[in-house]
Amino acid sequence: MTADVLVIPTRRANSNHAEVARSVGRDIIGGRFAEGAKLPGDSDLTARFGVSRPVLREAVKTLVAKGLLSTKARVGTVVRERAAWNMFDPDVLAWHLDAGIDKRFLRDLAEIRLAVEPRAAALAAERRSEADLAIMRQAVERMKTESGTARAFAESDLAFHLAVASASGNAFMRSIGAVIEVALRASFALSAPDDDLEHDVVVIAHERIVEAIAAGSGEEAAAAMTNVIFNGLRRQGATDRPGALAAAGAEIAARP
Repeated sequence: MTADVLVIPTRRANSNHAEVARSVGRDIIGGRFAEGAKLPGDSDLTARFGVSRPVLREAVKTLVAKGLLSTKARVGTVVRERAAWNMFDPDVLAWHLDAGIDKRFLRDLAEIRLAVEPRAAALAAERRSEADLAIMRQAVERMKTESGTARAFAESDLAFHLAVASASGNAFMRSIGAVIEVALRASFALSAPDDDLEHDVVVIAHERIVEAIAAGSGEEAAAAMTNVIFNGLRRQGATDRPGALAAAGAEIAARP
């Protein structure tokens, strides 16, 4: 990790072709293989990874499907332009963490979340079931009892946001889960709430979302979700928006 770039290694893949795809994908995203460049020939790549040609071909097929590569007769295997990459693909997002992310990447993630999650929260206020609310409340309770630096805290945070997306009743919003997961993983690695005040601020901010959804207030639910996303950016140092922190901190201080 440098001052500007954070690397969050992902787990090794569980098959040879998937591990080759991961390695090449990471090199593409990291710029080792530039957009428009041809990949080395099959013999070079099979020697590099110690795999057979069929394994290499399966890896290339995977990367073609994710929009990172194209294959053409008499041209070879070429790295596609970044605009063609499927940024909603969980592997592509994970490989970005592997290759190294900066504040711009974090802001891009936050912007797509801001475009979707507040609306998901508003729809959840209209459509949620009691079972949906129970899942959200359980996730918040787990966040309360876990240290902000514990893996279980991050997993509970993720479970909460996925529950809101599910409660929206919109299949496309549910599919945003891969983006949410990567954003929260990056947030946790960069700036987990490691003191009591910050921990309580995060928990209270999530409680406000549940309360608004339970009350059927779409506007309040959307505003509360927006504050949670901006607070995450603030902890990452990618934005300046102290208002939500101050409001939640005042609420903590006013408690008996």
